[in-house]
Amino acid sequence: MRVPTLDLTIAIPVRNEEQNLPGCLAAIGPDLARRIVIIDSGSTDQTPHIGRRFGADVLNFEWDGKFPKKRNWFLRNHTPDTKWVLFLDADEYLTEEFKAELRETLRDDAGSDKVGYWLSYTIYFMGKQLRGGYPLRKLALFRVGAGEYEQIDEKQWSKLDMEVHEHPVLEGKVGVINHKIDHQDFRGLSHYVTKHNEYAGWEAARFLKSSSDATVATRWTWKQQLKYRLMRSVLIGPAYFCGSFFLLGGFRDGARGLAFAILKMSYFTQVYCKIKENRLLQEA
Repeated sequence: MRVPTLDLTIAIPVRNEEQNLPGCLAAIGPDLARRIVIIDSGSTDQTPHIGRRFGADVLNFEWDGKFPKKRNWFLRNHTPDTKWVLFLDADEYLTEEFKAELRETLRDDAGSDKVGYWLSYTIYFMGKQLRGGYPLRKLALFRVGAGEYEQIDEKQWSKLDMEVHEHPVLEGKVGVINHKIDHQDFRGLSHYVTKHNEYAGWEAARFLKSSSDATVATRWTWKQQLKYRLMRSVLIGPAYFCGSFFLLGGFRDGARGLAFAILKMSYFTQVYCKIKENRLLQEA
């Protein structure tokens, strides 16, 4: 018997994702969501063609360096006509267990006051799933019209045209889906390092802006508040290393867990250094 399609749009922001996108779309399957949308930032590879081959709608997005970025642009200019929207990255793969829980959650939603759901993700590093380290969670599933991603007027701090570490700000109660989505990027370690270099520049610029605007912090989760407090100290890197490797069980992954924790430490130390460098440039 055919399972009913959910009243759901799955939106996948992409740029040059021909390695990851086929697996992402295949994992979704043909009968889960009413609509799948690829939001493409001028890919120069086969990404748009792959999206169309799987039956997805492909939208072209050109960022002008101002608000809104990709996800908010989609919500504002191509508002889904479904009840729910799920934002998925091309390197995220829906598992059968997650899809079963998603169907049950949204099917039983009629009398629920939930407007969104936190989702959890496995992390693959150097070809294998990590058992420890920092958990990855996102508020990536929510009712259409319940809110949008944080508005940050960043004045082109970076070339990142998509909301990176922002969460949607929703009006209402938020639940949790327990089964995990697989997060597995096939573009290799060089891409990982390059991407996080850009992320570090963005994090540093956001910290400097938020430190002069007290109202910004009122929208942060407790984890964001803790992270931005730690950014004031060079110890942020060692703190994240200890958290990842010792407190959260990264040691269970042996050499891979150690390498992952070292990269975490490197990333946050880089953020701290970029903050200091930007302040020196401002004072010069």
